[in-house]
Amino acid sequence: TIAAIAALTRSDLMLPHTRTSDDAAQIQTADALLEPLRRWPSAKPAALPNTATRPGMLGTAQVESIEALTAAFRDADNRHGGVLSRRAVVAQMSEINDLLATATYTEATGRRLFRAVADLGSVAGWISFDAGAHLSAQRLFVTAVHAASEGGDRQLAAHILQCMARQMSHLGHVEDALELVALAQYGARRHAGPGTRAILAALHSRFSAMRGDLEESQRAAGEAEDAFARIRPDDEPPHTAFFDEAELSATLGIAHQIAAKHATGPHRTQRAEQSLTLLNNALHLRPAGRVRSRAFDHIGLARTHLAVGELAGACQEATTALTITEGLHSTRIADRLSELHEETDPHADNSDINALRERLEHVVGTAH
Repeated sequence: TIAAIAALTRSDLMLPHTRTSDDAAQIQTADALLEPLRRWPSAKPAALPNTATRPGMLGTAQVESIEALTAAFRDADNRHGGVLSRRAVVAQMSEINDLLATATYTEATGRRLFRAVADLGSVAGWISFDAGAHLSAQRLFVTAVHAASEGGDRQLAAHILQCMARQMSHLGHVEDALELVALAQYGARRHAGPGTRAILAALHSRFSAMRGDLEESQRAAGEAEDAFARIRPDDEPPHTAFFDEAELSATLGIAHQIAAKHATGPHRTQRAEQSLTLLNNALHLRPAGRVRSRAFDHIGLARTHLAVGELAGACQEATTALTITEGLHSTRIADRLSELHEETDPHADNSDINALRERLEHVVGTAH
């Protein structure tokens, strides 16, 4: 009876979170998700349906236009969040898929078109994830992995799998997230450049910290830093461009923040200090267009301050984050703010924290 009452009252008092939505409850997890994807590393591209050589066929210029459009959608998502552009990017993916089915093209153009569809699919999935449409996001990601495979691009498929891993960790399926990272690392093992390796190792560090495996988290962080040091931007595919020094610092900063919550004594303080250093470095290096990322950085700093009881710092960073989020349409941001609200609960008797909680309740309630 005590447990039942606790569950009922807690669910009534908690701020909304897409992790508990009906949509999130329908996503595939564990073997239902992973088993079909495990065949990806050994899959061979099938024959293309409409290869030909005749006037009026689809050419390089049209594919380049699709790639430019994908870059524009990705930039809009970074600046404004995914809610506003979700339907537009999904509709564009449908149009491009019609080209694959009906147009004629050379073998090389057809494979590149499949890669373009896969990359656009990764953006469509990411935008859907950011908008809280988790089931749609997962289906788009899975389909995009297959499209990347048909395009013969294992690095792109690995990129899409890491997007899926981020979604699964966001929804609390940490073991699945780690499996997806491992699958990406295995499938792209002979093809991945330093950028892809750095992304996957950094996420492995973050998810290991979430699981409480702090030694493995530390090892993977070192692996990510080593791989990042070997990056040569001109040799990297476009989809890894987001993973700059700011993103590396942010990812590892959050890993240290999570580790601080698991650690005790001086180790807790040490991890928190590392988190603050890395997250501040991320903020310093963020390009102007990465608005949502800057909001995440400030939320991360607030949560790190809270982890070690620095309430003034938490309030300051959270207030800055809330100012930035006024121009964003992102349920992921709202979810993070909801988690921040939960973490302020032990300090609710502090007047500044109490005022922050009231503002968080208003912002999150409006966003959801």
